[in-house]
Amino acid sequence: MSFQESMEVFEKAIEAVGVLAIVVGIVVASVLALRALLQHRDRGETYELFRQRLGRSILLGLELLVAADIIHTVAITPTFTSVGVLALIVVVRTFLSWSLEMEISGHWPWRKAQDEAAPERTG
Repeated sequence: MSFQESMEVFEKAIEAVGVLAIVVGIVVASVLALRALLQHRDRGETYELFRQRLGRSILLGLELLVAADIIHTVAITPTFTSVGVLALIVVVRTFLSWSLEMEISGHWPWRKAQDEAAPERTG
């Protein structure tokens, strides 16, 4: 098996793990939310936990898919066109990741340290 063929297999495996992370995350978040609703827990809290779990699984899946795209671009088809497409994909997925992080945590990723330190200063 050549280097390019082995990289293609590795890329496909990472893509599969990325998709699997998203699918498993959706299933786990849904099952946990349904269980909480059947136990008559607070619907607002259940909804927030569902969104957080779902967002985390999507973030993990996106990171793995970006890694697969990088492997594809660098090891399999290293052309200027593929690098440009990769750059566009990374920009879009980075924006999606930041948006999901904002939804999950309630603040932008670069404000995390400030927001976590704030209660200590007031307390």
